[in-house]
Amino acid sequence: MNTKLIALPEKAIDLAGRWGGQAMELVPRAGQWLDAGVKIGAVKTGSKVAMKFVRKHPIATVATVVGAGALWYIAHRKAKQARNGANGDAIEGSSRRVEAKRATKTTRAPRKTARKSTRASAQSSES
Repeated sequence: MNTKLIALPEKAIDLAGRWGGQAMELVPRAGQWLDAGVKIGAVKTGSKVAMKFVRKHPIATVATVVGAGALWYIAHRKAKQARNGANGDAIEGSSRRVEAKRATKTTRAPRKTARKSTRASAQSSES
């Protein structure tokens, strides 16, 4: 029994060395898992807070979404204009002047005016 007690610390040191070496190899991977867990936790917490806000303030949420959409649209239009080169510069090209001419008169048949009947004239004709 005495030899078993002496060998026990040696075995413990041997196991600790093996497990410690394997644990050190897992440390970079553990860091990645921890980082991923933190990100997932942040997303869950953020979504809970956002849902509470949406339930309490639906009009503010809609106004925020509409405002963000309008800002995106304006930025999109400005980027499109910049891409097309419409900075207020004139487009190079050629033109010619066209003189305005008066249209020739055409004879039309005179319009027939519709008779307007009023209530007063209708009543006078009945009596």
